[in-house]
Amino acid sequence: MSLSRDVIDRLPHVEGVLNYLAPMAEKPMNLAYDPPPGAARSTGVPEPHRMTIYDARPVAARLSLDGEGLAVVEHRSAVKDFYDEEELRRVYYPEAERLVAEATGAERVLVFDHTIRRRVSGGVDRAPGTPRQPVTSVHNDYTVKSGPQRVRDLMGEEAEELLHHRFEIVNVWRPIRGPLRDAPLAVCDATSVAFTDFVPSDLVYRDRTGETYRVRYNPAHRWFYVPEMRTDEAVDEVDLRAHGPGGACRGLLDGLDNELGRAVEV
Repeated sequence: MSLSRDVIDRLPHVEGVLNYLAPMAEKPMNLAYDPPPGAARSTGVPEPHRMTIYDARPVAARLSLDGEGLAVVEHRSAVKDFYDEEELRRVYYPEAERLVAEATGAERVLVFDHTIRRRVSGGVDRAPGTPRQPVTSVHNDYTVKSGPQRVRDLMGEEAEELLHHRFEIVNVWRPIRGPLRDAPLAVCDATSVAFTDFVPSDLVYRDRTGETYRVRYNPAHRWFYVPEMRTDEAVDEVDLRAHGPGGACRGLLDGLDNELGRAVEV
């Protein structure tokens, strides 16, 4: 059952500016590589809106992946160095698989990639020599087209059978350093998002084109964040369910402090 309006209104909250997508006629696009001189890295004009973002801690036990599309969980990782690729795959991937299995009841979980983000003041995401930056636009990583395609890419001959059953693409996000004060993750309650709010957007690589969702502004959106998130906490959020997006969208809540944020997501 979704949280009632009166419960949400009583939660501690902050205000922050979130970058939605301004109306446009053509399909938006974002390059996943450094563009040639004079070419745009992305299309689509950000439309900033000041939104109320609620503290999820007081209602963490009532949030669920099946309901709001997000969950706040406590989890102490055994990883010593999140910048060590071998250790991350050897230790954190199995940890994340167990974490998602416990949160969802899934019979099978597969971690297929990860991203380490470290905000650099003035840094441009995917620019050469710059660590991956927080995404500053409201978005969802998978669409009704790219989600099933990801299953096909990963699961080979099993894919078509698996796609006849329920599946979810779940993002697990946690800070590497804490408490996190700069650029915390903001997640929108999936029950407050209409399918028509999602705008398919091409994610263009050198050898292929994927698809994500940008998001139109909707005053009905309800946003949550976890203030001063610790390294023994994680936010799970659903990017796609088997029979439609049904997922939370996410944004960057900027400017709460000047300590530059570092996070890992799988």
